[in-house]
Amino acid sequence: MARQPDDKSAAKSKNDSKSDDSVLIRELALLLAETNLTEIEIERAGLRVRVARNISIAASVPSLHAVAAPAAVAVPAAAVAAATDLAKHPGAVPSPMVGTAYWSPEPGAKPFIEVGTKVSAGQTLLIIEAMKTMNQIPSPRAGTVTQILVEDGQPVEFGEPLVIIE
Repeated sequence: MARQPDDKSAAKSKNDSKSDDSVLIRELALLLAETNLTEIEIERAGLRVRVARNISIAASVPSLHAVAAPAAVAVPAAAVAAATDLAKHPGAVPSPMVGTAYWSPEPGAKPFIEVGTKVSAGQTLLIIEAMKTMNQIPSPRAGTVTQILVEDGQPVEFGEPLVIIE
C-alpha cells in the first residue's frame, strides 16, 4: 500500500527549497560584489533569479558654473552617439564578454597591438579579464589596426567595440 507523505516532510522540503534559494541569491550577490557587475541573472530547473544592485553616481556642480552644466550633459550624449556609430563600423571587433580589458599580457609588458599594427586572423588583440580568468581576444580577420577604442584596465561590456581593423 502506498504511503502518503506526512505534512512534516512536505513542510521540510519547502523550507529546504527556500533555504537553497536564499543560498543561491547570497552567492549571486557575492559574485556581483567580487566582479563589480551591476546585475546577474540565472535560470535553473524552472527557477529564474535576477540579482541587481543600484549604483548611484553623485556629481556636484558648483553653483557659479551652473551655466556650464547643459554643455556637460551634451558631451556624454555625443560620446554615446559616437560609440554607437563605431559599433556599426564593419571593422569593429566587439567584446565577447563583460570584464576588464588589458593591452598587454602583464603590467609593463609590450602591448599586443598599437594603432598601425598589421594583424593576422587569430592574432591576440588584447586580453579581457572576467571572473579572475584572462581571456585572449583574437582578431577575427587580417588587416591594420586603425583605432583602439578602450583604455588599458578599462571595464568593458558585452558587444562594446574594442578595436577597429581595416
